[in-house]
Amino acid sequence: MAEQNEQNQTQDQAAPQAVFRMQKMYVKDMSFESPRAPQVFQSTQKHDPTIELDLKMKNSVVEQDNYEVSLSISAKMVDKANDKAVLFAVEVEHAAVFLIRGIPQEHMERVLSVDCPFMLFPYTRQIVSQITMDGGFMPLILDPINFAAMFESMKQKQKEDAEKKQQEKKA
Repeated sequence: MAEQNEQNQTQDQAAPQAVFRMQKMYVKDMSFESPRAPQVFQSTQKHDPTIELDLKMKNSVVEQDNYEVSLSISAKMVDKANDKAVLFAVEVEHAAVFLIRGIPQEHMERVLSVDCPFMLFPYTRQIVSQITMDGGFMPLILDPINFAAMFESMKQKQKEDAEKKQQEKKA
């Protein structure tokens, strides 16, 4: 029995364990503007609001096995009925440091572009919701994002662009 335990321990030590964990989450930048306050809250005029939304992701190596992944969200509520007047604008850059070890290199791009943002997004969504509510508006609840579909779409576009460049070279 003791021999089997020793054998299992040496096998465990030989096989590298994959580690994927969020270490720290933080707000890098945040702003909220309500240029029409307080009139926007007192107006009897009917508003026809629409939301303009932009999402950006980026990642970088912090140090060995530690990666920063950030989501930048810009949302603007504009009043279509009033010459696209801005009712509010919110910008949030929310980031986290992830410990990633033992993941094959060919999977790292997907982990950084899909799995990390998937873990971070619910917290980013809550920050956006809270800041818009604190600004006097109904909370802006962002729809869930399919990061896997975004990643696949990006890879397909890169493939098509590469094929197009090769065809241009042949012509």
